[in-house]
Amino acid sequence: MSRWKALPADLDPRARHLVVSLRRLKDHSGLSMRQLAAKTGYGTSSWERYLGGRSLPPKKAVEAVAAVAGEDPTRLLALWEVASAVWTGQRTDPAPVTPADAAPGVAPGPPARRRPPRGAVVAGVVAFVLVVASAALLVARVSGGDEGRARPVAGSSAAPAGVEAPASVPSYTCHVERIGGQWFAGMSRTQDVILASGHAGAEVAEAQCLLRRAGLPPGDIDGIYGPRTERAVQRLQQRAGLVVDGIVGPHTWGALRG
Repeated sequence: MSRWKALPADLDPRARHLVVSLRRLKDHSGLSMRQLAAKTGYGTSSWERYLGGRSLPPKKAVEAVAAVAGEDPTRLLALWEVASAVWTGQRTDPAPVTPADAAPGVAPGPPARRRPPRGAVVAGVVAFVLVVASAALLVARVSGGDEGRARPVAGSSAAPAGVEAPASVPSYTCHVERIGGQWFAGMSRTQDVILASGHAGAEVAEAQCLLRRAGLPPGDIDGIYGPRTERAVQRLQQRAGLVVDGIVGPHTWGALRG
């Protein structure tokens, strides 16, 4: 598996999520950077920029790497939509096309002009797409072996007719135990689901419980990946000698469960 360099410190967490997902697919494919370039049609230098968090990959490149890895591109494309909406100003300009990347017989054109920021409506739509895609992934996930279970607080009696009942609020309680040489908190058995700032659910609560067990308090066990949880993850990564990016992936899960 590749030993990746740390991503730029100013890269938005939602853009980080896309890059980390692409890195993971590249690792799982077993391809070198040169082989990935040959199979996707995008140059080696382009993939180094995309996977280094220095340039937003084109949508077609995301579809291409999903096809190479044999993955359904739906979730990756939802991540790409969100990342493209929040990509920081210095990264919204596509990198200039070099002679090596240009199509044969076509002269490189002038640098692309910076795109204006997308409106709130577009951001809302892509966020909704991400939520729907993530929910579908949680329901259908089999290969990861996840068994996340939200524990809802007992609700009150039914509301009177015409009055909307309040939504049930998830509540999480840590039940940490050692099973087969690994630590589990009773809410998920995942080993590889990717978590980052802004995520929520049973997997986040599982990570929070294991961070607390490791002596790295993440704040409340609320299933919300906020700043305190991210800082606790970074301290764990530093202690374990991992890339300190504040994102929980397979290596960080290994440190949490080990």
